[in-house]
Amino acid sequence: MSTTLGVLLKQLDPSMTMLMVERLDSVAKESTDGWNNAGTGHAAYCELNYTSENKDGSVNIDKAVTINAAFEISLQFWSYLVEQGLMPASQEFIHRVPHQSFVWGERNVKMLKARHAAMSAHPAFREMQYTEDRETMKEWMPLIMNNREGNEPLAATRVEHGADVNFGAIARNMSKHLQGLDNFELSLNCEVKDLNKRADGRWDVEIEQNGARKTVDAKFVFLGAGGGALPLLQMADVKEGKGFGGFPVSGQWLVCEKPEIVEQHFAKVYGAAPIGAPPMSVPHLDTRIIDGKKAILFGPFAGFTTKFLKTGSFFDLPKSVRFDNIKPMLSVGKNNMDLTRYLISEVMQSHKDRCNSLRQFFPDAKDEDWELAYAGQRVQIIKKDEKTGGKLEFGTEAITTEDGSLAALLGASPGASTTVNTMIGIIERCFSEQVKSADWQTKLKTMVPSYGESLIENTDLLLAIRARTLETLNLKP
Repeated sequence: MSTTLGVLLKQLDPSMTMLMVERLDSVAKESTDGWNNAGTGHAAYCELNYTSENKDGSVNIDKAVTINAAFEISLQFWSYLVEQGLMPASQEFIHRVPHQSFVWGERNVKMLKARHAAMSAHPAFREMQYTEDRETMKEWMPLIMNNREGNEPLAATRVEHGADVNFGAIARNMSKHLQGLDNFELSLNCEVKDLNKRADGRWDVEIEQNGARKTVDAKFVFLGAGGGALPLLQMADVKEGKGFGGFPVSGQWLVCEKPEIVEQHFAKVYGAAPIGAPPMSVPHLDTRIIDGKKAILFGPFAGFTTKFLKTGSFFDLPKSVRFDNIKPMLSVGKNNMDLTRYLISEVMQSHKDRCNSLRQFFPDAKDEDWELAYAGQRVQIIKKDEKTGGKLEFGTEAITTEDGSLAALLGASPGASTTVNTMIGIIERCFSEQVKSADWQTKLKTMVPSYGESLIENTDLLLAIRARTLETLNLKP
């Protein structure tokens, strides 16, 4: 998030002076890092939780269409960076990996068929294929279908131009580009200790590096610290941040790097989430390509910790409790007992238990071929709700102050995939006067050709834009 915003702003105004503060010894080591997320370019092709079933059995695809359009904006910006030589060749950070959904059981098959009917009727998803034929599924996902016994109904969908994205590589390359520009500074091993707004509307940001403290004068502050953004927002003490809380959910993956197994699977295959499971726990068997090396990842297996970051403190959650958010937090705890029980059951699982879950996807999986890896922390949003007192949300939310001097991003999935759209929204709110200028409008249109137009409403434009980005980023089947 922060590197994307930094590059966008420096492209719009190269004279802008910018300081990026990173508490670790290099950028993108937390949730952005390749192994800390699934690397799915969230385009809503395979993620069943981005569509919902109506009472009459039909499927609502509105959220899927919105997420798909937002991801297309990211693809446009990355294409621009590659074309301008500001990022390395696309194979350094993105690869074509088909996105597939796979379900079993009569009810789930009926749901997937209805989902495909609704989605394939929309131009954004017109290339989605559907099958209930086992031989076709063997071609699409041999590991999943080999030695799958019984006559249980099965169904799958497939979009060939799905993506596997190394968001860590994108962030590190954007950071490298920024460091080569004038008036930009990156401070590593540096932590924000206090945020105070002055009477003139500017911010005093107190930072500590190698034991030494200093105060930085800033006209605009962006809090893009992943799970660490909530404590910083609370530190800023702005009215727009009141009432927000965080619910941390940890994640684990089973990872296989054996070439003889890895080479038999080339897809991101998403299933249906267990009852009571959070959306981020939708099971999936993924091809990952990180720094040129292939692997297969299965999970995620959720867990609970009071840390907001992998490198955070166990006191993160209790220290985030405030008078203004205690009611929403207690309400969420009371009204989400299914989620609590689910997280407890996940934590109690053994390696064999996790491998048994894997065998629902990959029947021939052997325990010894898979190792447990720890994913990044996700801090889901808790916010006030008039009816229940508080609600738990699984999306992302950009918060900006009324005067546009501070912005923060809270939440998790689809997160990184929709970064460019989210950051442009922050620019429009926090740099509202500058963004009206012909110069900024022209530059935004150059970086994101669809800027100012709706890819949801103008599907002809969407398809034209998609043809270009698939070509530029080598995602074309």
